[in-house]
Amino acid sequence: MANLGGTFSLGGEVPVTRMGYGAMQLAGPGVWGPPRDHDTAVAVLREAVESGVTHIDTSDYYGPHTVNAVLKEALHPYPESLTIVTKVGARRTPDKAWPPALSADELTRAVHDNLRSLGVDALDVVNLRLGNAAGDYPVRMSLAEPFGVLAELRQQGLIKHLGVSHVTAEQLDEAKAIAPVVCVQNQYNLAHRENDDLVDKCAAEGIAFVPYFPLGGFSPLQSDILDDCAARVGATPMQVALAWLLQRSSSMLLIPGTSSLEHLRENLAAASLELPADVLADLDRIGAA
Repeated sequence: MANLGGTFSLGGEVPVTRMGYGAMQLAGPGVWGPPRDHDTAVAVLREAVESGVTHIDTSDYYGPHTVNAVLKEALHPYPESLTIVTKVGARRTPDKAWPPALSADELTRAVHDNLRSLGVDALDVVNLRLGNAAGDYPVRMSLAEPFGVLAELRQQGLIKHLGVSHVTAEQLDEAKAIAPVVCVQNQYNLAHRENDDLVDKCAAEGIAFVPYFPLGGFSPLQSDILDDCAARVGATPMQVALAWLLQRSSSMLLIPGTSSLEHLRENLAAASLELPADVLADLDRIGAA
């Protein structure tokens, strides 16, 4: 577990463990409200960092606000080695929806909300997440205006590095023309391979690719092929799914989330799992299907 998949340097400057932790599941049901078990949520965060994790993903719209509050309680003052990545571009409404929030005022307010709730003077990395009410991918829009807002906040010293989320290769190039991009966060896992070309593009350009829903998200991965491969290597199906991602690209960073100490340990252990060629070939059949 100790190596956590090795490290990758964001922007060539900030080394982070390739196996990280995603904090979204620390919120209550529907990513709304406080954790079901506050003390366990704190314990999960502390054990992740004590185990060597140096990359935590969060957002002030998880809860909203509650996940960042738990992060601050558990880990502040943060270790110098820890990189906290947050995201903006959406907001929460009383009906628990996630409408886009991409205006200059909304993005500026979101950055300041994250600064305040995390208790920091500058955010390590901020991802601009594109979206619309229908949840479409790709989102047919230019990101120049909203990304330009974040680039200006970076110039002001409120953000150290920028990333993008839920984007196409063309939108990534558009963002790179405005300011350096250190990571792309898109949906990607064994079964959802629409971003295969973007994974390769990021690796070629030294940009981290961070798959959200690496284990399927709200609909966990289910596959007889995956179950068979897991049995052959003596691991759980979810460990195999994570190990496949780490072996898929050297610039892949993982942020599996959990509110369970047991599942946290299982996820971290997946970083030490080396999948043989025959297993990799069989797993690739899932995406092809």
